[in-house]
Amino acid sequence: MSARSSDVSPAELLARIEALEVKASYSEDLLETLNLTVYRQQQAIDALVQELRQLRQQLPEAGQQAPRSLRDELPPHY
Repeated sequence: MSARSSDVSPAELLARIEALEVKASYSEDLLETLNLTVYRQQQAIDALVQELRQLRQQLPEAGQQAPRSLRDELPPHY
């Protein structure tokens, strides 16, 4: 169904161009929305990575404490 350009009326060409412009507009809007979503997700990932780093820094500090005696674990009434 390939039509030569001379077989297509100017009105049909204008309608096709308008349809393409509408599709391009929707595509641009979708791309902008997706870019914003990816940006927000990257911000959340960066925040989680930073929090994980902080937790890993705290973990060795907790492991370096002196071993606790079982007597320290007894309730005061014993």
